Amino acid sequence: MPNYCANLTWLFTELPFLERFAAAKDAGFDAVEVLSPYDVNAQDIVNQLSRYELRMALINCPPPNYTGGEPGFAAVPGLQERFRRDFKRALRYAKTLDATHLHLMSGEAEGPEARTVLIDNLRWAAAEAPGQSLTIEPIGPAAMPGYFLNDFDLARDVIVAVGAPNVRLQFDAYHAQSITGDALAAWKKYRDLVTHVQVAQTPHRSEPGPGEIDYPAFFAQLDADGYQGWVSGEYTPASDTGAGLDWLS
Repeated sequence: MPNYCANLTWLFTELPFLERFAAAKDAGFDAVEVLSPYDVNAQDIVNQLSRYELRMALINCPPPNYTGGEPGFAAVPGLQERFRRDFKRALRYAKTLDATHLHLMSGEAEGPEARTVLIDNLRWAAAEAPGQSLTIEPIGPAAMPGYFLNDFDLARDVIVAVGAPNVRLQFDAYHAQSITGDALAAWKKYRDLVTHVQVAQTPHRSEPGPGEIDYPAFFAQLDADGYQGWVSGEYTPASDTGAGLDWLS
């Protein structure tokens, strides 16, 4: 049985940020993820995690760029030094929050040089933080045009080339459906690489209820495959967050 997680960047946004932890616990979640926690004092987050007995499942790297720049640059030629500097900052946050996973974003790039840069950066990061789980996530062009890591075969090839046990696949079913047209088939093809799962329904990135993705079948397949990691709700609620949590059952 998977363990369910609430993405507090997307869910319970009707509440102030630090109040979302209690709401997640009351709704039955065992963990939370926060895509960019860097604007909040880390100790305040630690206190909420401890108070409500929640785990921090995942945060994103890099920290936000306040000058309006690119959201990630692990694959961007010429920005290797910046990647390493920002990775170290994100890693400090991940350690403070005891985050299970740190998601490394490739950024906007294309071509063989970008692939080489991504592999080199991931190898460096894996060696720099051997005890930290690092993830990469294919993101569809509809959600982030120009994003380098926009294909599951590419993600698999990068993970194999990096060859580090702490670099694994973050499987977002919404993006899998958008990219491949069949999230369940994509899961079956790449599940051996997966260490973290996120869910939302297509095409509107809503609750994982009825829609293009057969979520009862998807969750049953996770159970059949013995997946024990987190399954995070990363979607835009149709209304109040609590009203759309039937998928947890």
